[in-house]
Amino acid sequence: MLTRRSALKHLALAGVGLPLLGRASATPAVEATVPSSKQPAFTLGVATVTLKSLPLDNALAAVQRVGLQAISLHKAHSPWENSPAAWSATAQKIRAAGITPACCGVLYLKNDEAAMRHMFDYVKALGVPLFSCSPEPAALPLLEKLLKEYDLRTAIHNHGPEDKVWPSPTSIMQAIESMDSRIGLCLDVGHCYRAGEDPVTVIHRYRARLYDLHLKDSLAAVGAADIPVEMGRGRLDLHVILSALMEIGYSQHAWLEYEKDPNDPVPGLAESVGYIRGLLKGLSIV
Repeated sequence: MLTRRSALKHLALAGVGLPLLGRASATPAVEATVPSSKQPAFTLGVATVTLKSLPLDNALAAVQRVGLQAISLHKAHSPWENSPAAWSATAQKIRAAGITPACCGVLYLKNDEAAMRHMFDYVKALGVPLFSCSPEPAALPLLEKLLKEYDLRTAIHNHGPEDKVWPSPTSIMQAIESMDSRIGLCLDVGHCYRAGEDPVTVIHRYRARLYDLHLKDSLAAVGAADIPVEMGRGRLDLHVILSALMEIGYSQHAWLEYEKDPNDPVPGLAESVGYIRGLLKGLSIV
């Protein structure tokens, strides 16, 4: 019998250019316009918050198992309280495993220069050029100052309707639009949708400052608490989201984030990786 789940997977692998049935999008008329010969410019990776219940060695093995080579490092695998030597050793271990730590976060930043410098030293010791963050609004001028001093970039992460400071991408962009271009947006597509904004519109509108992206799926309705699921089983139209990323030539990382089964995340992560790869195969020649 052809179940809904298997039907969706067949559609993904076939590269159907229409929004998938049952998916939420504020712009259902948007269709994939990417030429079949175009390759995605962005790189898939894993946000290791997905694997936060696993020790670092096991988390790296999981990333290798699903066939990806880049991570956004969560504090569970390199605690902020450790020493710079420990941070550097962690980064060295990750690279020795054939995996690139390309980002870290989300870093929570208070309007305190000593505390923020500690976080910047953390990023420098890891050797990553970008970090995602959630700063206090009053800390934005200090954040801008230290980004220039340390020669780093950051992307502020939208955390959905529960977050009274940065619930949506628009709330972030309104705060930073006149600030240094080293400060950009980390778009979490699931939280974006729950906050009542369309990820596709956001991708196009804020393309110039879109520095980082978290891919996920959810069964939650707009305004409701998150109900994370494997990618392809929820409300988000990931096909159209990926199409939009290709249309704007997004060339950063797209981090897969799966939080449904925190104590046994690898099967759901593997299914999600396969689903996203199937969609990309339908959008390009890979």
